[in-house]
Amino acid sequence: MYGIGIAKGLMVTMKNLLRRPFTVQYPEQRLPQHPRFRGEEFVWYVERCTGCASCAQFCPLGIIRIVTSPGGEHLQEGGTYKVEVFDIDIGRCMFCGLCVEACPYDALFMGSGFERARYRREELVVTVDELKAAKKCPSTWFRPQLSRQGYNPFLEEADWRRVGREESRWHPKRPGTLPPGHHSEASSQGS
Repeated sequence: MYGIGIAKGLMVTMKNLLRRPFTVQYPEQRLPQHPRFRGEEFVWYVERCTGCASCAQFCPLGIIRIVTSPGGEHLQEGGTYKVEVFDIDIGRCMFCGLCVEACPYDALFMGSGFERARYRREELVVTVDELKAAKKCPSTWFRPQLSRQGYNPFLEEADWRRVGREESRWHPKRPGTLPPGHHSEASSQGS
């Protein structure tokens, strides 16, 4: 009984000893990533953000901190806010993407990067200045329109006009909602 079990175990060992390894020596070798990969970075389009704080409200861990002041613009449509503080603590983030799904203006996206290791937890807080300065390469996760356009976040950056799920016809006079020169039925009826 014990001899047969040991022989079977040795056969498994010999089979795996002769098999080619399927691991890679990271970071020298890298595996290709899928464009829908949700990484440890966030892409924030300040041109699309109204400061509504929906992302912070729907974050289950409460890691997004937003401080706004009244912007005094677009009061007819409900108003916008100046975003003074927009911090994301990715040291506590579980990368569920609920903040991205909750954003009604498509201003927040998951990124594709995952190499954000730091020595101190305080350095894992992404600030508003860092979000503004970051490359705009959003993941195509939860954004089928980017997949249909053939967008690849590893090869190109995406302009804020390209990333929206749909045109914002409910705010046709806001400068950040329709591409320049684009006239829709809503904007021609509203004037």
